[in-house]
Amino acid sequence: MPARAAVAAFLDRPSVSRFIIAVILVNAVTLGLETSPAVMDRAGPLLIALDRTCLAIFVVELAARLFAQGLRFFRSGWNLFDFAIVGISLIPAGAGLSVLRALRILRVLRIVSAVPSLRRVVDGLGRALPGMGSVFVLILLIYYIAAVIATKLFAASFPDWFGNLGASAYSLFQIMTLESWSMGIVRPVMEVYPYAWAFFLPFILMTTFAVMNLIVGLIVNSMQEATAEETREETHAFEEKVLARLAEIERKLDASKG
Repeated sequence: MPARAAVAAFLDRPSVSRFIIAVILVNAVTLGLETSPAVMDRAGPLLIALDRTCLAIFVVELAARLFAQGLRFFRSGWNLFDFAIVGISLIPAGAGLSVLRALRILRVLRIVSAVPSLRRVVDGLGRALPGMGSVFVLILLIYYIAAVIATKLFAASFPDWFGNLGASAYSLFQIMTLESWSMGIVRPVMEVYPYAWAFFLPFILMTTFAVMNLIVGLIVNSMQEATAEETREETHAFEEKVLARLAEIERKLDASKG
């Protein structure tokens, strides 16, 4: 349909994409200012009007994309993402649903779907999740073993930190994050158990450095794969446009010859 093609071409314009990004940023600032009672007392009606205007623009843009793409609209995960966020914003925040008013800030997440580089980051993270699952299982095994050992070794003298399995796991998590791990936990423990370093240092090396680097590596590799796939899709779409244009030129040449 020519109308759909015209709307799709309009939405694909860089200027339109930049306008939508600007509206998202303005809406983000507006929603942040609405949290200030002083600002609301001075410019409350203006902020509410800006918020409603931004929402109206999002609805119009989403409706235009739905018209241009038809049922193909629902085949895109990013379209469904935008549809859900805008849909939540349209639900009236009446009695019992006032929390939905706070969820309007989710509209800021639309910047993810509007900026290709952010989409690649999210796609890369999604692709990394299956591999990260195996790494998380490995971390859980290391934590469980370390928590049991720490409870057995240090519970008698440090019940607050290692008195049970849960307390030991929490203390080990603090150690893994390197938050006050030395002066806060390890050195006091070593004053009672001088050879405690032989337990804590291997634990830190395995969790903080080795396993965490595995996760980072998986995410980076997945982002590279997502970027390569997006490049292939863009190249394929460009090739299709070129072939369609050539076919149109050939038809016009044949028609002129006839």
